[in-house]
Amino acid sequence: MGKSTMKLTRKIQLLVDLSSKEERKEALDKLYQWQNRAYRAANFMVTHLYIQEMIKDFLYLSEGVKYKLADEKKDDLGILNGSRIHTTYRVVSNRFKGEIPTNILTNLKSTLYSSFNKNKVEYWNGERSLKNFRRDMAFPFDTEGMSKIIYDEEKRAFCFRLFKMPLKTYLGKDFSDKRVLLERVMNGELKLCASHIKLKDGKIFWLPVFEIEKEKHDLKPEVIAEAALSLEYPIIVKIGRKKHTIGTREEFLYRRLAIQASEKRAKHGVTYARSGKGRKRKTKALTKFRDSERNYVHNRLHVYSKRLIDFCIKNKAGTLLLLNQKEKSEIAKDEEFVLRNWSYFELLTKIKYKAEKAGIELIID
Repeated sequence: MGKSTMKLTRKIQLLVDLSSKEERKEALDKLYQWQNRAYRAANFMVTHLYIQEMIKDFLYLSEGVKYKLADEKKDDLGILNGSRIHTTYRVVSNRFKGEIPTNILTNLKSTLYSSFNKNKVEYWNGERSLKNFRRDMAFPFDTEGMSKIIYDEEKRAFCFRLFKMPLKTYLGKDFSDKRVLLERVMNGELKLCASHIKLKDGKIFWLPVFEIEKEKHDLKPEVIAEAALSLEYPIIVKIGRKKHTIGTREEFLYRRLAIQASEKRAKHGVTYARSGKGRKRKTKALTKFRDSERNYVHNRLHVYSKRLIDFCIKNKAGTLLLLNQKEKSEIAKDEEFVLRNWSYFELLTKIKYKAEKAGIELIID
């Protein structure tokens, strides 16, 4: 029997809750400093983990060299002066002492160690390259690094302190479940797990992870919904004699191609666009169409995946079988047009998430 809970991630914009412009700038600079140190620490950590794991393959070392990855105090053949899981933390904590909160480094260590152990066989076989982290990576922290979330009626925002830095949420015209989730956390009804802070273009984004209960529906595991992703219809689903199509080719593909055509025309016109503030001003229209395409696709795939899960729930289907998906994935990889325009992989990701939330078992054939 699977877990009764699942983890849900949301993206919420934050503002520094300080009065003066100078104080807000100083706080933002500190966040950028933490991001930079986290990015450097992550690359240090994975490098050390890789060297530790592969040290047995260093055949050019003499036979008398000890190479057992254990504490020398606990094992005569050990080459470490502490536990293995703690060594990478000590490396970065000594290097960046006082420049970044230790809570961030602790969570970074746990995440990277788990990820490395998951992929180390592929590293060993040369099937996967070592992770390389970018400067704009999101840095992790847990609830020990933040104060309790409260709602300020005057500011109309949820407020908390992150390592003594006052922050408040900016939800704007948000019609999703973010406000409800934060209220449930504030009332102690929902657990907040380790989260991330992402900095982009001078804006602060919080990526909180909520542990929620899965939805409870009267589903029957023996009732199987057979679904297929196709070019004519984004999703075709069949339960017994009932057959249902979700979306159409015209609705999704043609609309997307129309946005791409507009983007192409805007691209040709960039040369003649009025300048004045450099590249950003000239490519403003181009950026607008790219954002429009991304937002349109994101919205449509959410709608299609939700309709599929709702159809399964309505017919009490406890098992969802995606037919010939591996074959279609290979076709999508070979056909550039299909890969670029049909978004098989993103749709599959959204179906997986919504099926897990509804308690439906997903099988990919």
